[in-house]
Amino acid sequence: MDLKSQRRLAAEILKVGENRVWIDPEKIDEVETAITREEIKKLIHERSIKRKPEKGVSRSRARAYHLQRKKGLRKGQGKRSKSRISRKETWMKKIRALRRKLRELKQKRVITESTYRQFYRMASSGIFESKAELEHRIKAKGLWRTR
Repeated sequence: MDLKSQRRLAAEILKVGENRVWIDPEKIDEVETAITREEIKKLIHERSIKRKPEKGVSRSRARAYHLQRKKGLRKGQGKRSKSRISRKETWMKKIRALRRKLRELKQKRVITESTYRQFYRMASSGIFESKAELEHRIKAKGLWRTR
């Protein structure tokens, strides 16, 4: 019961792959005797050999997902690109803010040049967690100048 050649011929005639050729299990003996293209065409006409439908990818899951997204679900932090900020990036954000604040205080003449330099080095070594802490430390040490 080797139907390889018949399946190959049918696939060529139907213009589909061999896996999409369906052979009627009740008429296998008829198909087995068919050797020529004409005989295969006749069997196709008699519907002993058929073309299987194409298998597609179901969109039902995608539709459900899309509906949830429309409702505002599945849009959390973990779904966003660049959701996790690296340690380097957080450091860069923090140090730039601190240095900007120090520069501002120096230009407004709230702190002296020497205080600026001292706190700049402290900021570089990672002592301050935020700008608020930086200001608090300056005031606590009594280095905040009043005009």
